[in-house]
Amino acid sequence: MMQDNPRYWFKRKCFGWGWRPATWEGWLVMVVWLMLLVADFRNLDAVSHSNSDTIRPFVVHVIVFTMFLFLICWRTGEKPRWQLGCRKEDESKH
Repeated sequence: MMQDNPRYWFKRKCFGWGWRPATWEGWLVMVVWLMLLVADFRNLDAVSHSNSDTIRPFVVHVIVFTMFLFLICWRTGEKPRWQLGCRKEDESKH
């Protein structure tokens, strides 16, 4: 049975386009994403011989991790749209 008011992990941002964490699950996703990036950088830095050997693969990994984050936000968040400020009904939901 579908709920009338789904519990979104991520809410629309009031300014711009995108999401912000709205529940503990959303915050957990963000913390895990950040921890994966830090761990990945440390691992790459430990095995590389120069800065470019670290930065090039790290940029690719950031893009891939961010694509997964985007997918999670898209599936568990409100439909994003470009906006310049929250409407009254949006503010009451936050």
